[in-house]
Amino acid sequence: MLHANGSLLTVDVGDRTAETTNIDDELSEFIGGRGVSTKLAHDRIPFDADPLGPENRVYLASGPLQQSSMSFTGRMNMTGLSPLTDGLLSSNAGGYLSRNFIGTGHSVVEVAGESEELLAVHVTDEGVEFEEVPELEGATVPEVTEEMNERYGLESENLVSIGPAGENEVRFAAAMTYDERAFGRGGLGAILGSKNVKCLTFEGDSAPDIELPNEDVQMDVHRQAATSDDIFRRQGTTHLVQILNDNFSLPTRYFSEMSFEHAEKINGDRVEEKKYKKAACSVCAFACKLPTRDEATGLETEGPEFETVMAFGSNSEVGDIVEIMKSNQLCDDLGMDSISCGNTIAAYLASEDEFGNVELIHELIEKIAHREGVGDTLAEGIDRIHEDLGVENWTVKGMDFAAHDGRVVHGQGLSYAVANRGGDHMYSTMMIPEYNDVIPAEGTAGKADFLIDHENRNAVRDSAVLCQFGLGRVIEEDVFEALFDEPYEDILAVGDRVVNLERHFSNQRGRDASDDYLPYDLPDLESSIQEYYEHRGWTDDGIVPGDLVADFAQAD
Repeated sequence: MLHANGSLLTVDVGDRTAETTNIDDELSEFIGGRGVSTKLAHDRIPFDADPLGPENRVYLASGPLQQSSMSFTGRMNMTGLSPLTDGLLSSNAGGYLSRNFIGTGHSVVEVAGESEELLAVHVTDEGVEFEEVPELEGATVPEVTEEMNERYGLESENLVSIGPAGENEVRFAAAMTYDERAFGRGGLGAILGSKNVKCLTFEGDSAPDIELPNEDVQMDVHRQAATSDDIFRRQGTTHLVQILNDNFSLPTRYFSEMSFEHAEKINGDRVEEKKYKKAACSVCAFACKLPTRDEATGLETEGPEFETVMAFGSNSEVGDIVEIMKSNQLCDDLGMDSISCGNTIAAYLASEDEFGNVELIHELIEKIAHREGVGDTLAEGIDRIHEDLGVENWTVKGMDFAAHDGRVVHGQGLSYAVANRGGDHMYSTMMIPEYNDVIPAEGTAGKADFLIDHENRNAVRDSAVLCQFGLGRVIEEDVFEALFDEPYEDILAVGDRVVNLERHFSNQRGRDASDDYLPYDLPDLESSIQEYYEHRGWTDDGIVPGDLVADFAQAD
């Protein structure tokens, strides 16, 4: 099976050491990206580790397709023990980092330990250098990029950086690359902050040798990406704002309502009006990114995408796309997941009856990033503070909900309940077949197998590492088989191993069926969860049996 080549580089920022390890066996079993990172995290992070302690580790990893010339491959994976969810969590980001990363000769870089001084860690194909950077304390993400450029000629595509939010261990702090592309959900930026790592840089010209898939397949994917008239190319995900508001649900006023009266002021058309050029990720011809500019104020940002429009728009009762653009840019500069930041602020607005107060929203973004005043409380995330605020807990496993509302697309609701990441829509993307009438939106009964297939496929997607926009449009079962030179079911088996390892890790931390819940009722939810467990081979209590992971994990 196609898999990444290249070593594991372990960087211990406490000891200031770097060690290279052969991980060919792990790569052959788990492809790369999220798969191999989950395997390594499961085996190397203590089950009782504090997510913000020195025992935690964070992994940056490429997949095999980052050495191709195929569209939808300009992404990378990041994995660690989440400060927000307390379980293993993976996130991926686009941009131009991946090709610089693989140039170092490594397929995975592991950051361990804890530095006493704020560091920039420079990884090249010649070695690792540790640079103390106390002068960058409190610097925004663009300021870090500017400094690395002035000193070393490095660009934003060479960097993974954190802003003040990561330094201050905000539980939903993001790690940023290309200044505006985020390893967003789950607080991976806070892990770097806890280790006192301000940025990592990557450059080199020593990409490992790899036998890439059939060039005709790559070029066909690339051609379809370049010639598609898909609306995602013009409006990104924001074209969903009006569709979901009119036909399904657009969470509004901290999830208390399901449509927004000002949706037309923040929909994809409004975003497209602000778009001033095309943008993409490396080697991708789909070019779905959204560089936007407001001529009146001079504000420039990338996006906002749909989830940010929901969190800082309808969920906060803001009907002005420029104000949402500003919220988006503040989150990028300060290094925060815009979904969790927006939802957490929406919870605060609900508690204070301050919906629509954009000045307060922007002030709160700054306060959260610096843990000032009430921002120190909000930086903990909704699950930890909802009782203090006197609002409902719109989270699962600590992860606040995405815009795709499980109260309307019930298979997505089932996914939120059982997903190892909680309320993150990208774990299964069950909402897509429900929106498109491939399966009925209503009800959870009979959807367990469909959900398992989607979870497994998406785990392979994140291991490859592939963009979601390619799946179902261009990259379907036959393309998977051609790329990986394996039957589709054998490819999905890799994803099954990844999901099992994530769950097994959570089980060792005390998680079981009691954590698979929703803050609302759905038809047949409990029986569907049990069906899901049964088909996964788990116990009725949601526990992964040891023999299910014994062949590919160091399992206690």
